[in-house]
Amino acid sequence: MHTLPLDAPCPFGTGEPYASCCGKYHSGRASAETAEKLMRSRYCAFVLRDGGYLLSTLAEENRSGFNADTVSQDSTNWTGLEIIESVAGGILDQTGIVEFIAHFEENGTKHQLHERSNFERRDGKWFYVDGVFQDAQSHAGSAVASSGANKTGRNDPCPCGSGKKFKKCCG
Repeated sequence: MHTLPLDAPCPFGTGEPYASCCGKYHSGRASAETAEKLMRSRYCAFVLRDGGYLLSTLAEENRSGFNADTVSQDSTNWTGLEIIESVAGGILDQTGIVEFIAHFEENGTKHQLHERSNFERRDGKWFYVDGVFQDAQSHAGSAVASSGANKTGRNDPCPCGSGKKFKKCCG
């Protein structure tokens, strides 16, 4: 796991210090108040290779296929996050959807992962349940056009291009 100084900017790009942004969730000092905040903190956990946080915020029924230790060994260079849309997932909701594009580089090649993620609040805490990957292509100005959606199975190759099974990578 990589660590950041608490006053370093949070990796998901707000410019806020890590300690007052995702750091408070990663340390357990607070729980994400909304589905979108959980999604952002999970992206940050991928950047920092914090498999423990990713496991703890994954819905319990999906944890058996997730190996938190492989996250620390992953060589993906996450380079940016765009939130496309949030549907529900607020402080009074029990479910939410966050559509996002995560940009990354592997082996010198730029890629993007476009997903529409499902979140649920259970016992007052938000959890990532699953997601549907969107087939997308970039257009000027970072706009993304969806040309369909495929549900990625846990044992399918991860669409991020890592060569690992989805459940051992971004699942």
